[in-house]
Amino acid sequence: MEYPYIMTAGDSAVVVEFGNEISPEINEKVKAFYEVVKSVNKPGIVDVIPTFRSVLIHYNPRVMRYSQVVDAAKDFLKLSKNAASVTKRVFQIPVCYGGHYGPDLKDVAEHAGMSEEEVISIHARKPYLIYMLGFLPGFAYLGGMDKRIAMPRLPDPRAKIAARSVGIAGEQTGLYPMESPAGWRLIGRTPVRPYEPQKKNPILYEAGDYIEFIPIDEQEYTRIEMLIEAGTYECPVRELR
Repeated sequence: MEYPYIMTAGDSAVVVEFGNEISPEINEKVKAFYEVVKSVNKPGIVDVIPTFRSVLIHYNPRVMRYSQVVDAAKDFLKLSKNAASVTKRVFQIPVCYGGHYGPDLKDVAEHAGMSEEEVISIHARKPYLIYMLGFLPGFAYLGGMDKRIAMPRLPDPRAKIAARSVGIAGEQTGLYPMESPAGWRLIGRTPVRPYEPQKKNPILYEAGDYIEFIPIDEQEYTRIEMLIEAGTYECPVRELR
């Protein structure tokens, strides 16, 4: 199969595939295509959803025929190839590791044959690409975690975990925006709220952005939490070129 490849997805959507593996290079093409489709704002296109290696275009069949959507997708592909490289945003998410904030940190450290401090240092030392959002509003699927701290999911998932917990599952790490069941190993928690439904833009970041975890202590966690409650906190964002 030659990529990119356009195929149907039900009676009111098409999928544009950019490859058959998970990689930053393929995801960069996904991001460029997604941004072009959003910017054009073509009548009849209802929604655009990026994933690890593809983009779903949901359209209104009363406004656009399937052939028109395919033609539009081909035009978007041409535009995305010539799109200028955009500056990447890195959201610096403060995390309090271990203790009751990260009850599985000790187990992760033992599994890796390291100290808890070494696990924290490895987990927090690099930006993670947000390949896609899903499962929960604001749940970021992050790529690039160091294999040395990888650990299997819990054999018996927890029925409920605290909102904003940071976890590890296999070679992935992620941030839970709200209370939910979870089988990931919880190593920390952030006071930052990735999902605030009352806001115009309820999700803090987008697919294609990066997350960088910044270790903080419990005192700083409480201080940031108070600023958030007062509406005076802004999550730090830096540029990655």
